[in-house]
Amino acid sequence: MATTTSTPTAPTLAAIVVTHDRLDKLSVTIDRLLAEPVDHVVVVDNASTDGTAAWLAAQGDPRLILHRSDRNLGGAGGFSIAMELARDRTQADWIVLMDDDGRPQPGAMAAFRAMDPAHWDAVGAAVFHPDGRICEMNRPYRNPFWHPGAFLRTLARMPLGRGRAGFHLGDVDYRPEAPVRPVDMTSFVGLFLSRSALLRAGVPDPRLFIYGDDQLYTLQMRRQGLRIGFAPQVRFDHDTMAQQGQSGVVLRPMWKVFYMYRNALMAYRVAAGPWFWPLVPVLARKWRRKAGDYGSDAALFRSLLDLAMRDGLAGRLDRPHAEVLHLSGSR
Repeated sequence: MATTTSTPTAPTLAAIVVTHDRLDKLSVTIDRLLAEPVDHVVVVDNASTDGTAAWLAAQGDPRLILHRSDRNLGGAGGFSIAMELARDRTQADWIVLMDDDGRPQPGAMAAFRAMDPAHWDAVGAAVFHPDGRICEMNRPYRNPFWHPGAFLRTLARMPLGRGRAGFHLGDVDYRPEAPVRPVDMTSFVGLFLSRSALLRAGVPDPRLFIYGDDQLYTLQMRRQGLRIGFAPQVRFDHDTMAQQGQSGVVLRPMWKVFYMYRNALMAYRVAAGPWFWPLVPVLARKWRRKAGDYGSDAALFRSLLDLAMRDGLAGRLDRPHAEVLHLSGSR
């Protein structure tokens, strides 16, 4: 009796993009995605005013699924809607997330499929600046509070100002031939999420608005026992203009300071568990030192940081965005 062998079916893939007033970057990302073997591209337009809606409507590719919000919901709100659309309007086996300035390098989707992603619930891509430098804001990590070795390495490096290197993946892990490594946190630039993981983990809390939604989401995935791998052969570009100061990223406009540190506190609460409250004064001292990077806006930075810490410690997520804009002096 003749026997037959079946070839495994390649997983279907839906890409997700969230955008707001960056048509110049979005158009490059959409062109890059449509040149890749993706089955669907879900785009959430967060009330853009720069012609994004008209440009998207003129695109004729049937793989596009478009949604326009009547107000800016931030990255967290946009990803929440986009993930629901990918879940409910497609049958994709996997979805991959990115901002409008994040996009796959050519061949990234083929590399993802070639790695046999069934061994993982989620996969994080290696993210680079367009000039080839590793994008620090997207560097994954192992939570030091869950791994004694990473905790000790972090403590040893802290007096040298290099505590971050104790638990984030190193440059050697970004080599294309390096093995896929388990991680506890990875960013929403190039996060591949299986349908089963999406159904189990749900969608990000839209009230986070921007920053930290990826940290919270992936840390909470890990607390549920879901497996996240970092795949260095799956490569993304992040065309970000974020500035680096003496003590980390410098945020502009200033209203972003509030969300960065409020949401960071909430992520630390999940990551640190019982160590959270002893950690708070350490974080407060470290973050207040960043005011020096803001020059004439140092006092405003400290004011927004204090507000962020009060809301973060209280778990408050309902402060209106209009109020944050007003308090930061933004229109």
